[in-house]
Parts: sequence; C-alpha cells; structure tokens
Amino acid sequence: MRVLRALTVAAAAVVAVGLSTPFATANPSDPLGGAPLGGSPSGQGGNGGNGGNGGNGPSNVTVNPYSVHQGSTMQVSAAGCRHGGTVWSAGNFPQTNLSAGSIGFATVRIFNHASPGNHTLSVKCHDNSLVATHRFTILRGNGAQGGIGGSFGPSTAETAIGSGLVGAAALGAGVHVMRRRRPLRGRA
Repeated sequence: MRVLRALTVAAAAVVAVGLSTPFATANPSDPLGGAPLGGSPSGQGGNGGNGGNGGNGPSNVTVNPYSVHQGSTMQVSAAGCRHGGTVWSAGNFPQTNLSAGSIGFATVRIFNHASPGNHTLSVKCHDNSLVATHRFTILRGNGAQGGIGGSFGPSTAETAIGSGLVGAAALGAGVHVMRRRRPLRGRA
C-alpha cells in the first residue's frame, strides 16, 4: 500500500512536469527573422546616397532606429529593388537579404564588437549594379532587452534542470509523507 501511494505521487509529479514543459520552452527559434548570408560584395561603387528610382536601383534608403546599440537590431528599407537585394556594412553587420517589392525591408543585427560611432551601410538590388548608401550611428554597450514578456525563455538545459528539481521535490515529498504516517499507524 505504501509503495502504491509513493508511485502515485511520483506519477503525478511526472505528469505535472510533462504538462508544464511545453509552456516553459515556448520561445522564438529565430528572433531576428532570418539568417544572414555573410560576407560582403566587393568592387561595388557607391552613388552617394539615393541611387536610381522606379526599379533602376535602390532609392529612399531609411534606417530605424538611426542610432542603435551594439548587439541590437535595426530595420533597413529601400525603394526600387522589386526583385530584392542585399544590405551590408563591413565590420558592423553581415550581408543580409532585402525583401522584394516596391519597398524592400531587411532586419540587421549589429555585431557585439562593432565600433561605436558614425558608419555607412550599402544597399544593392539583385537586378542592378547601382549601390545606395545611408549613414547610421552605433552606440556603445548593449541596449535593453525589452519587449513582450517571455521573449527570452529558458534554454533546454535550464528546462531539464528545472524538471529534474520538480520531480525530485515531488518524490521527496512522497517519501516524507510515507515516513511520517508510519509511526502514527504503530501507535493506534
């Protein structure tokens, strides 16, 4: 009878841990929304800012925010790259795809070791050799990791350790209850 109760308590603890694990590990697998291509084009000349318009090369390049911390992300948009393109800034972030459409978008992640100060990024369309540039500023230090709660969840190792601790606590509680009841039965 005692063994049955201990097994029941242990089984209940395992079920509780099993049901809570999916909630604990529900975090985004790719917070940046895409993998960078790496590298940077060489031999490309800049055009001083706006490039062409209407599909004749990148134009109206914008960045948001203009001033970004090391390790943070920045949105880049450009018109004129109907078939997509690339965005890069040597030493500051890896080459990244610019989406296709009348206005293309890219999310770039600034390197943790990028040099603080004023820098220039370049945008090139896939179907044109013109390159447009835009300035931005990198601020020293990491920015706050704010946003919607739960955007940074526990790792797999942390979840496994937590599950093991919950299971051990449940088993220990079952053993404690069983030992606590034994002397009471002997006295009655």
